Amino acid sequence: MNHEVIDGIPVIWAPAPGPLEAALVFGCGVRDETLRTLGVTHLIEHLAMSTLPRLHHDHNASVDLEVTEFTCSGQPEQVVDFLARVCTALGDLPLDRIDREAGVLEAEDGRAAAPQTGELLSHRYGVKGVGLAAYRGPGADRIPVEAVQEARARYFHAGNAVLVLTGPPPAGLRLPLPGGERPGHDRSLPALPTGPSWRPEDVPGPGLALNGVLADDALRLALDVFAQRLRDSARHEHGLSYDVGGACTDAGDGRGEFTVLVDAREGQEQKVSELLWQEAVRLARDGVTEQELAEEREALREAWTDPRATILELGSAAARSLFGQPYRDARTRLAAAAAVTPEQARQAFAGALGTALLVVPESAEVEPRLPDGTPVPRHRCTGHTALPEGGQVFRPALSDRLRFSAARRTRLVVDATGVWAREPDGEIHHVPFDDVAAVEVRGAGRVVFGHSTCFVPVVPDLFANLGPALQAIDAAVPAHLVYHASALRAAD
Repeated sequence: MNHEVIDGIPVIWAPAPGPLEAALVFGCGVRDETLRTLGVTHLIEHLAMSTLPRLHHDHNASVDLEVTEFTCSGQPEQVVDFLARVCTALGDLPLDRIDREAGVLEAEDGRAAAPQTGELLSHRYGVKGVGLAAYRGPGADRIPVEAVQEARARYFHAGNAVLVLTGPPPAGLRLPLPGGERPGHDRSLPALPTGPSWRPEDVPGPGLALNGVLADDALRLALDVFAQRLRDSARHEHGLSYDVGGACTDAGDGRGEFTVLVDAREGQEQKVSELLWQEAVRLARDGVTEQELAEEREALREAWTDPRATILELGSAAARSLFGQPYRDARTRLAAAAAVTPEQARQAFAGALGTALLVVPESAEVEPRLPDGTPVPRHRCTGHTALPEGGQVFRPALSDRLRFSAARRTRLVVDATGVWAREPDGEIHHVPFDDVAAVEVRGAGRVVFGHSTCFVPVVPDLFANLGPALQAIDAAVPAHLVYHASALRAAD
C-alpha cells in the first residue's frame, strides 16, 4: 500500500485492475449517535449526496456502525469531480432539504446491521454505541437541525477522513473539506450483565453472538468452520435455510462481538434455532478437523488475494487508521491462520461459548444447555421480580379488566425513581429516570426507553387515568431527550 497526503487528508492507494475506485471514509457511524439522534449520520450523508447532479458512473454512499463512506468508480476525471463535489457539500449542507430527505430515508428503511446482529448487540451493550443497531430511532423528521449541524462539525472534516484509491491519485485531485481535529474514539463499551442467555425477538432466524479477542485467529477460524457446518446442516442436509451470515463488531479494548446468523424457512424457525445451538455445542465439545481448517484457510486465501478485494483491503486499512488500530495485511493474516491447530480452534470456541447470547424468532421455544449441561437462562431486561411498594399505581380501564384476564394482571407504577410495568405473564420492566435514553410522545401517551433495553409504554390504550404519570415523566426527563412520534410512520 502507498501513502500520501492531499489537503491534509491521508490517502492510501494500491493498484488494481478495472476502473479507478475511490472511497472517502469518515470515522463515524451509528455507534457515535444516541437514541435521540439516531439516524443523524445517515441524514447528513443523504443531504450531501442530494447536491450531486446526475452522474453517469457508479457512485454511492453508506453508513454502518463504524464508518461513513462516499464511493465511486470511473474515469480519473469523474472520480476527481465526484470527490470535490462531496467535500464541498459536506462543508455547506443544504439544510433546507431535511424534510424531503427525511421522507427518502423513511422509504429506504436502511439498517446498520442485520436484525439478529442488532438485537444481539443491544442485548450485550444496551441502547448505546453498537447496541443502537437494533433501533429505528425517532425518525429523520424528528432530528433537530442543531443535531445535524453538531454532527457535521464534529465528524465530517479533514481530521476525521481517509481517502482510498485503487490507483495513484489522479491529476487535479482536491479534497476541499473543512479542517478539524480528530474526535476521540473510545471504542470500549461496558457490557450489560447478560451472561450466557437466550431471548426471543422479531427476527427472521436465529443468531449467536460470542465475545472474544479481535486478533484471535483460532476463534475466527473456528467461527468459519461453525458457519460452514450450519450451511451443511440447515441448508444442504435439511433444506430449512438459504443463507448463513456473520459479522464482527469492534467492542473496544481489542475485543469484538462475533455474530453468526441463519435465516429460516417459514414454519421452521424452531428447528433451525435448535440446529444452530446443537452445532455450537458440538464444536465446543468435539472440536474441528484439520481438513475443515484447511478448507477455511483456502477460502480465506482466495478471498483475500483476489484483486477485486483491493478496495475492501484499503477500506479496512483506512478504518483502522482512523481509530488508531494496527492493520495486518493479507499475507500476515494468512500466515497466522496457517499456524492454528484444531485443538486451539476448539479451545477458543469453547471459551467464547461462555459469553454466548442466542436470539431466536418469537415462535421458537428453545431450551439450550452449555456443553456441561448447565441450562442457558432466558434473558430479561431487568432482574426485578416484583413491582415496588409505594408510588402511583395505574391499571387498564375497568371495561378491559372485566373482559380480559390479562388486563387484570397488568400494572404500571410511577414513583420518584422511574417507571415500572408488569406484563400479564409477570415479567417486570423498569426504566429509572436517571437511565432514560429517550421518551417518545405518542398522542396523549409516552413511551419511555431505557439504556438497558427496557421500555415502558405509558399510553391510554393500556392504562387509564394517566394524567399524574405523564406529569411525573415530563417533570423528570430532560426536554432534549423527548420527541414526538414521527409523522412519516404509521402508529404502532
